[in-house]
Amino acid sequence: MREFKILLGGNWEEGQERRTLRYPYDDREIAEVHIAGVSQAEKALDMAEASFEVMRRLSSEERFNILAKVSSKLKELEQEMAREITLSCGKPIKDAITEVKRAQFTFLTAAEEAKRIGGEIYPLDMRKGAEERWAIVRRFPIGIIFGISPFNFPLNLVAHKLAPAIASGNSIIIRPATQTATVALRLGQLLYEAGLPEGALSVLPSTYEAADRIIGDPRVKLLTFTGSAQVGWDLKKKAPKKKVVLELGGNAASIVEPDVPLEWSVERNMLGAYNYSGQVCISVQRIYVHQSIYREFLDRFVERVKALKIGDPLDPEVRVGPLINDAAVEKTLSWVEEAKKMGGKVLIGGERKGRIITPMVIVDVPHEAKVVSEEAFAPLVVIMPYEKFEDAVEKVNDSKYGLQAGVFTKDVLKIRYAYENIEVGGVVVNDAPSFRVDHMIYGGVKESGFGREGLRYAIEEMTEPRLLVLNTKF
Repeated sequence: MREFKILLGGNWEEGQERRTLRYPYDDREIAEVHIAGVSQAEKALDMAEASFEVMRRLSSEERFNILAKVSSKLKELEQEMAREITLSCGKPIKDAITEVKRAQFTFLTAAEEAKRIGGEIYPLDMRKGAEERWAIVRRFPIGIIFGISPFNFPLNLVAHKLAPAIASGNSIIIRPATQTATVALRLGQLLYEAGLPEGALSVLPSTYEAADRIIGDPRVKLLTFTGSAQVGWDLKKKAPKKKVVLELGGNAASIVEPDVPLEWSVERNMLGAYNYSGQVCISVQRIYVHQSIYREFLDRFVERVKALKIGDPLDPEVRVGPLINDAAVEKTLSWVEEAKKMGGKVLIGGERKGRIITPMVIVDVPHEAKVVSEEAFAPLVVIMPYEKFEDAVEKVNDSKYGLQAGVFTKDVLKIRYAYENIEVGGVVVNDAPSFRVDHMIYGGVKESGFGREGLRYAIEEMTEPRLLVLNTKF
């Protein structure tokens, strides 16, 4: 069985303990990973502090070269890294390949952004006594960053923390989800092979105590977390004096008007609902369909769900595989039972096959049911009719989450109304809310967090503006 030690500042070291990782589909052992303790966390902090003095002085060309080399290497290792993703988290291999391609783009775009971290210059003589004085503003790296990443995108969501941190001249410690730590550890190795200075990165699957030690250290200037809302807000309480970026849960909704081709709205929402078994924070969970097309939309949607191939994620034809663990399966099934007791009807799906739950379409569910009001993170979607567009917008907003929303219409006035009134970080028109290109701004409001990712926007979070006032009289 493969053994993965922790990557401590560029060196492989044994951890405090070891854990066996299993393939979520059939539970076979795939690797043994070392877990860092408090002593390793302290060593990583010391190395990151020393390395920051090197990182912040790297030229933009040097940072570009490191990141571009990683992008190129990921392309070379595309199939191998995709298989590592699938084995670690049960993501269908087709989607895993897409994730590796996205990570290539993420690193290359970060490399390009490393050359574009600029500032501004402006006169100060708007007030008497400030004649011949100019202000110069540049952005400077913030220092040590601590990133915590989830299991569902074990390569690209790690890349969204590492790439902008390196592009902006920071050092970073990353704590990947233990279940998918092998992917992050392999990525860390690629960064050092590309020329990253020693100590600039540590990849530490760790104990909670070790993570708390890093969060509490005053040398850490930014905590960036992607994961569940409950954990994210708890972490923020532990870092009251630090910059914090939280990319948390979602309960993404689509509104479907009758003026868009039905085949398109059905297909895009179906894919958005069931990709990676719904284990995506912008997965389509609620679809509000205009009552004039509701029945036809529902019938076509169910027919498309019937055609989804279910099974072993290593099969290139499989579209729906397992949930990450048994606890996720049990939670999902209990929520569906609650919905049934409240009057909900499951039109298709809901059968358990190991850790696989067959894709579900649910109707007639009250808003109070968890499958409507909470983040399901499972292969289910609730479809509901509406009469007025404004009412549908109100229903979308009736959620504690606000990450992204989809609106299917050609009506520019309705598009404008949705953009101005839906309380989310992003409104996607004529596509599912699960749409994302990695350089676009990304983040949410309400319990979906705050701060933004997307390479240029993450770099802004990871840098501080600094003012220089220049008296030009002399």
